[in-house]
Amino acid sequence: MTEAEAYNKFSAQCALTEYCCSDIRKKMLRLEMDEDVIERVIRHLTKEGFIDEARYANAFVRDKFHHNRWGRIRIEQELRMKGISQHLIDDAMLEIDEDDARETLLHLLEKKLPSVKGRNAYEIKAKLMRFAMSRGFDMDLIRSVADEVISDADGIDY
Repeated sequence: MTEAEAYNKFSAQCALTEYCCSDIRKKMLRLEMDEDVIERVIRHLTKEGFIDEARYANAFVRDKFHHNRWGRIRIEQELRMKGISQHLIDDAMLEIDEDDARETLLHLLEKKLPSVKGRNAYEIKAKLMRFAMSRGFDMDLIRSVADEVISDADGIDY
């Protein structure tokens, strides 16, 4: 694939969906493109506004929080793994309101509670907390919301 063909192909993809540099780089490497060509195409895509890491980070945070119902910790880790700079991550994380995070976690745990089996409230709470940690929520938030869910649940003595 020539440089011009690569630019056309990836500019079309970036026009449809947000991508970060590392995502495009991986796609190009799978096509066994030369590293110099990859760098030039990515630089050109960035210069033309097809790739914008800040825009990508904001979209990623919104998408993963609202659709996947991930917590701050998981979202931040995923962005770091994609090579997004910490200051862009910090700016993008402002998209998540603390009250929204609490409501999201409350909804997740209330939905999860009926399927959780345990001999007592302690075991059930521990399982709910592990589930919330796997989704990437903050431990202080997890504790308070898990306490609320357990205390509101019928038939669970706590």
